[in-house]
Amino acid sequence: MRFKDEEGRPHRPDGAIIVTRGTKTWCALVEVKTGSGELGPEQVNRYLDIARDNGIGTVVTISNAITARPEDAPFNYDRRKTRRVSLFHLSWWRILTTAVLQHRHRGISDPDQAWILGELIAYLDHENSGASGFQDMGRGWVKVRDAARQGTLRANDPEARDVVERWEQFLDYLALGLSQDLGREVSPVRPRKQSLSERSDAHLKRLGGDGSLAGVMRVPDAAGPISVEANLRTQQVITSTELDAPREGRQHTRINWLLRQLNSASDGLRLTAAFANTRETSSVLLSEARENPDRLLNPSGPKREIRGFEIAMRRPLGAKNGRGKGSFVADTRQQVIDFYSEVVQNLTPWQAKAPKLPPTPSEVPATPQSSPPPFVAAGEREMGEARLEDEDRLADDPQAGSDGSAVTAGLASAGAEPERWTTPPIAGARPTRPSGTQ
Repeated sequence: MRFKDEEGRPHRPDGAIIVTRGTKTWCALVEVKTGSGELGPEQVNRYLDIARDNGIGTVVTISNAITARPEDAPFNYDRRKTRRVSLFHLSWWRILTTAVLQHRHRGISDPDQAWILGELIAYLDHENSGASGFQDMGRGWVKVRDAARQGTLRANDPEARDVVERWEQFLDYLALGLSQDLGREVSPVRPRKQSLSERSDAHLKRLGGDGSLAGVMRVPDAAGPISVEANLRTQQVITSTELDAPREGRQHTRINWLLRQLNSASDGLRLTAAFANTRETSSVLLSEARENPDRLLNPSGPKREIRGFEIAMRRPLGAKNGRGKGSFVADTRQQVIDFYSEVVQNLTPWQAKAPKLPPTPSEVPATPQSSPPPFVAAGEREMGEARLEDEDRLADDPQAGSDGSAVTAGLASAGAEPERWTTPPIAGARPTRPSGTQ
């Protein structure tokens, strides 16, 4: 498919997608890059103009640059050109993840379609395809890493911005990789109203401050999110998760509740306990907590309530760039997978037990009690079922009238005269008995 611009020069995009349904047709131009190829603003702007001039409503770009959403573009472009034409970007890693989720975890009923999708997955996953995901942390990675370790890194260094933009892509790369293994959609945790440039500024501020990059991923139904921190100053990568402590029981009981869930975890994990009404924490290795759980108690007051735990794994930061063994990308991804398998997937959040009803007494005591019986006590009458002795007599006498004459007769036979009350003349006054009564 060839197009000509306003000056008559021919242009040919890598592909086009046409979908027809009834009388409506949707069409999109597709531009693709593989390997280290990057989409330039001049090329993208040109295809936006071509799509507008030819009545095509969408332009789709595909490359190894990973974005949080298809609406986010990893390149600059003239945003005025998207008033009439929509622009979407997909990474090869996201396409591969979607294919894996559909093929391996959700299933495809048609065998031919399943075979074709399986061949696509095998092709995209091969290292020679040039479409196998995140490549590296950029050309300025080594310089930024060394400057952070030496304490000379500044937030306005040009290489630092490129690194933080790569870090945003790397978080999506880690989340999509976990999605492929788990069969569930793992996503980075980001503020909804914060743009990519605002997030980059926040990363730059932190990188220039303490020399670290950080992010959080949420796994569906996991006990807690996974935090990833790359500290370039200490040359360590920390993966961690937080878990609320039980809200009942002694402090030793809460510690043992956590240790039981980490029964198969490695001794090198670091446990940190947070306490109520104080910022003071306690922190020990898992091996130390197994030998002496008391070391996780508050050092100032052992009876202070434990409110939560943090479990963290620390490993050396990969020194190499790229994706090979010993690189930052490969080692950090393996650490995230190991941390999830050792810790996160074995954790279960605490849940309070349902309250229990008191035991039902076998017999109702004859003597008065200080508290009323349970409302389900056997043999007890329901509210409103009390009966007077004369009401029982009235029920046994079918000739009794409905005006209470039987009750009056019963009282008379017992030697008692019915009492008569006089209505008080003034509202609020107490009624008085007739004279001669006691």
